[in-house]
Amino acid sequence: MITFDDLGKAEFVSIESFRKNGTSVRTPVWITPDNGKLYCWTGSDSWKVKRVRNNSSVNLAICDREGNIESEWVSAHAIVQDDPAHVKTQTQRMAKRFGLMFRMFQFMGIVRQSKYVAIEFTPVTETTNVPQSSPTPAQV
Repeated sequence: MITFDDLGKAEFVSIESFRKNGTSVRTPVWITPDNGKLYCWTGSDSWKVKRVRNNSSVNLAICDREGNIESEWVSAHAIVQDDPAHVKTQTQRMAKRFGLMFRMFQFMGIVRQSKYVAIEFTPVTETTNVPQSSPTPAQV
């Protein structure tokens, strides 16, 4: 079974997010781990940001740079972090982990005057997947 830690060690991770009609869309991204969470850095106007803002339930899997899946899927909860402090922290994480390749992407964004956000991923635990039910008379 793959863990969040395993995902954080991978070079590429596929994010499976969902359109309003329920259709899944897979996107390979660079990812960085920090304190039990995973983060990616992406354009604020990207479709994955729009999908995550609409539906925060996502799946993550290790993949190659072309998005070919190399592991099983892990369910996660995604939050778009667009405040400057979060974006700056994620930019620093990305620069530290991916070095010159990241700096090249960052430079292209500066030239295009792009704006960026961080997407934060937290694992979905079994307790968050269990539907809440009313106690039976025997439990009361």
